[in-house]
Amino acid sequence: MILSGSDPVGFALHAAMNGLSMRQQVIADNIANVDTPHFRASSVDFESSLRAAIADGEVPADSSASVSVMPTETPVGANGNNVDLRKESIAAIQSQYQYQVVARSISDRASLVSTAAGTR
Repeated sequence: MILSGSDPVGFALHAAMNGLSMRQQVIADNIANVDTPHFRASSVDFESSLRAAIADGEVPADSSASVSVMPTETPVGANGNNVDLRKESIAAIQSQYQYQVVARSISDRASLVSTAAGTR
């Protein structure tokens, strides 16, 4: 919930939500291709660009911090595939937890604003 055109906290929360959503999609793609020959797993990084934007006070208004999708450095197996199912499963659980925390932060923030505005 972005409250106004100049809501940096809302922008940061939505940028985090978008980055986590992209990470979940990439992890799901990695897991789906665990047995695909020559498939190379990817990973997502958005935290470094979001952290830098927040430090500079310049969180992008379009809620799109730079999201980088890059190949992982996991060693390649005999069939040319480098998906590590254990690693991907742990990343999926961690990403889901982070997504829930950010979603809860957005919800709690909206509740606080409603209370402060006297609409609750």
